[in-house]
Amino acid sequence: MTQAGTEEPLADSRNVPALLSALRDRARSCTVRVTGTPGGSIHVRDGLVVAMETPGAPGIEGLLLRSGRISEEAWSAVRASDTTHEHLAAELVERGLVGAGELEVISLSALFDAAFALSLAVPGSWEVADPVPALYRNDGVTPERLLDEVSRRINLLAGEPGSVAALARTRVRSVSAAGLPGTVGGLPARHHEVLAHADGRGTARDIAFALGRGLFAVMMDLRHLLDRGLVQPHTPSPDNRPSTAARGAPTAPQAGASAAPDSVPLPRRRPGRNAAPEPRPHD
Repeated sequence: MTQAGTEEPLADSRNVPALLSALRDRARSCTVRVTGTPGGSIHVRDGLVVAMETPGAPGIEGLLLRSGRISEEAWSAVRASDTTHEHLAAELVERGLVGAGELEVISLSALFDAAFALSLAVPGSWEVADPVPALYRNDGVTPERLLDEVSRRINLLAGEPGSVAALARTRVRSVSAAGLPGTVGGLPARHHEVLAHADGRGTARDIAFALGRGLFAVMMDLRHLLDRGLVQPHTPSPDNRPSTAARGAPTAPQAGASAAPDSVPLPRRRPGRNAAPEPRPHD
């Protein structure tokens, strides 16, 4: 990763994790803008990471709106009451739209999910800028904790080298939609929701945005459905349009975000390897 900034104390940072460690050591407050696909913004306060925004995963706003926790009207009213957008979290709690503890869980989930999404692709460059307002409600996490959580998620999903990134970018289709046999009995409701959105046009990211769920949680469900033979990779015909799954109103700019690439072979886990437990509720 190249450095776009010129600040001397950070000149030796090799990559984003090293940069975040340097910012932590200096107790800096700033916003790190990362270019690439998907790219995004990392918000640091007093050296701790408090929020990330990326087109690669739903943020707090998307999780609240698409899941139906709050309405579009209520969200618009909150934004209108705080034109600086510096106190959105406090306003949500004060209006009774979401509990303080619940918002903290959602805030941390969105942070870890964005870090996971950013880890699935090689970034382009980064630059350190002045801090900008961000929606979050947590005390911040250290770069080490962030890296540990990303590694944990990748290990839970990995079947073979490169399989997690392949799963993330592959368009998937339910076998029922493809006219193939499949057993759906005994599946939890969230799996049925994923199957309903696995129409062959979208990736795990598209399904996550449509359902208002985290990217990692959706990928865990897709891995389970893949192992049961209930979803399959799908390559759209040339005349099919790219996915247009609703993504809500994300807080991070999405300029330059591209449609999902063509499907690639979706790796299967080998029997007995990397059996992943069900994701925790906050993932």
